[in-house]
Amino acid sequence: MGTKEDALRNNGTVPSKDTQKHISTTGSVSASHKRTQIKRKSNHNHKNLKQLFMLSFDALRERKTRSILTILMVVAGGALMVALNGMSAGVADLISKQLNFLAPNILFVSPGQINFRGGPASPSTIVFNSEVVNRIKSLPYVQDIIPTYTAQLELDAQGNILTTPVLAMDASKLHLISPSLQLVPGSLVQPNNPSGMIVGDSIANPPGKPGFVQVGQNIKGTYSFTDKTGKLTQKSRSFVVNAIMEPTGNSYIDKAVIINLATANSLFQKAGKYDQMAVVALSGDVVDTVQQEITNLYGSNNIGVTTPKAILKTIQGFQGGSSAFQSGIAFITLLVGAVGIITTLYTSVHERIKEIGTMKAIGAKNKFILSLFLTEALLIGILGATLGIITGIAGAYLLTSAAPAGGPGGGGGASHFAPIFVPSDLLNVWLLSLLLSIAAGVYPAWKASRLSPLEALRR
Repeated sequence: MGTKEDALRNNGTVPSKDTQKHISTTGSVSASHKRTQIKRKSNHNHKNLKQLFMLSFDALRERKTRSILTILMVVAGGALMVALNGMSAGVADLISKQLNFLAPNILFVSPGQINFRGGPASPSTIVFNSEVVNRIKSLPYVQDIIPTYTAQLELDAQGNILTTPVLAMDASKLHLISPSLQLVPGSLVQPNNPSGMIVGDSIANPPGKPGFVQVGQNIKGTYSFTDKTGKLTQKSRSFVVNAIMEPTGNSYIDKAVIINLATANSLFQKAGKYDQMAVVALSGDVVDTVQQEITNLYGSNNIGVTTPKAILKTIQGFQGGSSAFQSGIAFITLLVGAVGIITTLYTSVHERIKEIGTMKAIGAKNKFILSLFLTEALLIGILGATLGIITGIAGAYLLTSAAPAGGPGGGGGASHFAPIFVPSDLLNVWLLSLLLSIAAGVYPAWKASRLSPLEALRR
């Protein structure tokens, strides 16, 4: 009696050993054949792809001048977008750093609503005097008050003339506004000295005039104003430079000179009416509370209160709108480049009608012709996008390095900025340039693929 397997084999349920061997061999041959077919197909596709790129490159090279001009259109759009984005990010970073030099617990208060474009937005019924200062100082969470007079002085340092903003304040409290403040060697702060002057770095070292003043130097300050009769009048006073500040990165004090309060009250004829004040809160956490208390006390229309955080937020909002506008201009430039690609390829289709007809006559399919012209657009996009990124980065660094180090009206290196490039942004610009180039090539490629070989050969 045989085994169960023998019985099943005799009934045809399990194949014999010879049958199993035949199936195994046949399966191996079949699998090997499939692998060979797949490999041949892969090699064929690779060969076709290589052929497409070679033919497309040759076509662009034959029309060298037109191809270069088209690529330059794509380069211009991409470079403009990259440069503007990089410079915009650099400016935003600089502003953020400068405002970070201000103490986080400082509030700036002025009569009328704050207008960041300069001056109050509306007239105020409040006069900033010692009574207002004492009242605000008595509020909860207020540590100190720094009242200030502001004006313009023409400085004469041994025949060198420079007009500068003046901040008249208690110089001993200057560190409350700028905690990182450092003075050059030999400097001495004398808040009660009526002739003493502290000079910001941008004034001591203006563009083109490094070393404008030195510690211990005598200078003459001239104040010009219109008297009650409408006549232009000048008042002058001699000062001694007691201290020069190191660059702080804060243009509020870097681009100004600081003098005694009593001296400014007399020279500028302020009659004890302050122009603004800095309110020092106990900590940065209670700044919003102090701001609300001051606004409740005097009304939002009569007094303007702002903080470095609010200034930064406003500037960032403006910067965002400006960046969007600039990006829109750059995008339009890219669209112009896309129109150039359409024109180039469409013209190329008409010039190569016989060539297209010949390729179709020898077996080229519509798909191949379509791919050929799309590959040309792809090559234009790759070259234009890549060169655009490189040109944009180089251009941004060139423009920022050529700009004055201190910016308009200032000196020192604290205000210089470098462009900032985010890799993801660069990739987005590159992909956008590439996609627009390919999209621009779709219609000419489709037009070429639809040509009848007989009609093409007749032309």
